[in-house]
Amino acid sequence: MTPTAPTPSAPILVFGGTTEGRVAVRVLDMAGSPFLYSTREAWQDVQSRHGHRLTGALDAEAMTALCQRAGVRLVVDAAHPFAATLHQTIADVAQRMGLPVVRLEREYPDLTPPCVACASFDDAVHRMKEAGIRRLLALTGVQTIGRLRPFWSADGVACWFRILDRPSSWQLAEAEGFPVDNLLTDSATSLPAVDAILTKESGRSGGFEEKVALATRLGVPLYVVRRPQLPATWTTVTGEHGLRRAVEALCPDFFPLRSGFTTGSCATAAAVAALSVLLGRDHPQHVRFRLPDGERMEMPVARTSRGDTWAEAHVIKDAGDDPDVTDGTTIVARVSFRPSPLPIPCREVSSHLCGQPSYVQSDTSYSPPCKGGAGGKIQGLGGGALLIGGRVFLTGGEGVGRVTLPGLGLPVGAAAINPVPQQMICDNLSALYDGALNVEISVPEGRRLAERTFNPRVGVVDGISIIGTRGIVQPFSSQAFVQAIHRQLEVAWATGLREVVLNSGARSENLVRTMRPELPPYAFIHYGNFIGEALRAAHDVGFRRATLAVMVGKAVKLAAGNLNTHSHEVVMDRDFLSRLAADAGCSADAEGVIRELTLARELPQRLSPDDWQRLAAAITDACHRTAAPTFPDGELHVVLL
Repeated sequence: MTPTAPTPSAPILVFGGTTEGRVAVRVLDMAGSPFLYSTREAWQDVQSRHGHRLTGALDAEAMTALCQRAGVRLVVDAAHPFAATLHQTIADVAQRMGLPVVRLEREYPDLTPPCVACASFDDAVHRMKEAGIRRLLALTGVQTIGRLRPFWSADGVACWFRILDRPSSWQLAEAEGFPVDNLLTDSATSLPAVDAILTKESGRSGGFEEKVALATRLGVPLYVVRRPQLPATWTTVTGEHGLRRAVEALCPDFFPLRSGFTTGSCATAAAVAALSVLLGRDHPQHVRFRLPDGERMEMPVARTSRGDTWAEAHVIKDAGDDPDVTDGTTIVARVSFRPSPLPIPCREVSSHLCGQPSYVQSDTSYSPPCKGGAGGKIQGLGGGALLIGGRVFLTGGEGVGRVTLPGLGLPVGAAAINPVPQQMICDNLSALYDGALNVEISVPEGRRLAERTFNPRVGVVDGISIIGTRGIVQPFSSQAFVQAIHRQLEVAWATGLREVVLNSGARSENLVRTMRPELPPYAFIHYGNFIGEALRAAHDVGFRRATLAVMVGKAVKLAAGNLNTHSHEVVMDRDFLSRLAADAGCSADAEGVIRELTLARELPQRLSPDDWQRLAAAITDACHRTAAPTFPDGELHVVLL
C-alpha cells in the first residue's frame, strides 16, 4: 500500500474504486470529518475534500495495522462485488478486531431468460461446453482471461474479450497468451458474430441490464457468473440514504446531525407491513420499502394486528435531529382487499398515464385529469378517496388533514396525502400484490399536532399532511445545514468545477438539471431555505459563476427581500406582490387573483398567460436584485421554476 501522505486518525475506512465508492465518498464528505478511502489501483481516481486516499492491495496483517494506527471504528465495503479476496480480508479483519462492516451494495436484477445462472467460472465453462458454444464474447474483464483458459484455448473455439484500453490490460492479456486480435475495447464499432455472451452478475450500476439487452438483441444466451456471497453479519445498504443512516447508527459521532424519515415514508412502510400481514406472512419487526429514487430502506414496525378482512401496522416516525413536530408520532396504515372490480377500465384512471392521481368522490362523477379519459362513477369509496395507479384506493383516516382550498396540488375534499407519498404507497404495494386494495392512513395525534403547523393557513383541516418528496428528512439546523452547503461547494470546487447551480431541493434539482444536462451531479447544491448563506458560501469558496434556481413560492419571498425563505421566518407578502404586479403592467384582474391566493405557486395557473409572463419577469428581476449583493463581482443568473 502506498499512502499519499502519513495516515491520519480516522474513524471510517472505505474500500472503493467503483461507482458505489464514489457514492460513499460523496456521503461521507458531507459530514466534514476525516475518513480513509482505499483503492487497489492508483488510476481509480476520486475527488474528496475530507477523505485521505490510500492505494495498493492490503493483506490481513496490513489492514489490521492500518485500522489500529488510524483508530478505525467502522469499515465501509463499496468495492466491486467480485473483489472476493478483498471481501474475505475485510471479513477476517473485522471479526478479529470486532469492527462493524457496512456493505454498500448494488441492485441486482432477477436472472431471467436469456440469462443462464452459473455458480462459478468453472461452472460457466462446463455449461458452455455442454451446450456446444463455439463463439463467445466475454464481458468479464481482462483479469478473467486466465480463469477461462480451459474454454478459449480449446480447439475449434473462438473467443473475444472486451477490455479497458489501458497498457496494463493489454500487457496482462499478452502475458496470458491470448490473441491480441481478439481483444475489444469500448471504442470498437462492431461486434463479432457469436453464439453466446459471458458476463458477471455485476448489478445495475455495472451495466448488467445493457448486457442482457445486447444478448436479447443478438438472440443468444447470456451466461452469468453469480456474485460471491458476503457475510450475513454485515449491514447491507443500497444507496446514499441507507449508508448515511448506517453510519449514524454505527459511528454516531461522525455526522453532526442524524437524518430521519418523512411521514410519506412512514405511511409507506406501515402500508407494506400491513399488506404483508394481510397476505399471511409473519408479523414483521422491520419492513423494507423503496424510496422515490428506488433506493431500498428499512424501518422498524412498532405493532401489527389483523382482523377478518383487514390488517393494520403502526410505525413510529423518526425525524432524526430535525425539530419536526411529528417526530415520535405513530403513523398507522390499515389495508384490506378490494373484492369488486373497477366499473370502468383501469387505464382511464391510471396515474401512470396522466402523471397524477385521479380524484374520486363517493356517488359523484369525476373526470380523470389526463386528456382523453372518460368520466364515470366510482361507488362506495367514501368522501375524499384517491385512486392511485388504478388499483390502490387511498383514504385519510383520523388525524390526516383534508384539503379545503385549491393550490396544494390536491383536489378540494381530498385527503392531505401528497402525490409523492401516494405513488410510494402504490408502487411498494404493487410490488407485493397485483390486485386492488383499500388503504387507510391515519395519525392518532394528527389533529392536535396540526395546531402547531401551518396547515390551517393553507386550508388543510382536521389533521396533518402526509408529505415528503425524497422520503428522507435532512436534519434542519441552520448552522449544520449551512456548513453542509459549504462542504458540498468545497467538494465541487475541488473537482475543478467553476460554475455551480443552487436549488432548493430534489424537485427543483430535477427541473433545472434538464436545463443543464452537461453539469455533473455535484454541481447542483441544495440551499433549502438559506439562499443568502448559500450564495455567500459559493462566493467564499471561489465561485464567480452561479445559477440560482427558485420555485415560485420561495421566489415571491426572495423577491420581497427575504434571503431566508423558511415559513417560520416569513410568509407570502400579498401587498408586495400586488405592487409588483401593478408595476409590471398586469391587468386589474391580477389584483383579485393575488388577494385570493392560498399559496404563491397557484399564480401560473390562476393568472392569464399575459399577466403571468409579466409578473414572472418582475419576480425574477426582483429576486436578482435581492440576491446579487451576496454574490459580488460574480455572474449570477436567476431561473424561476
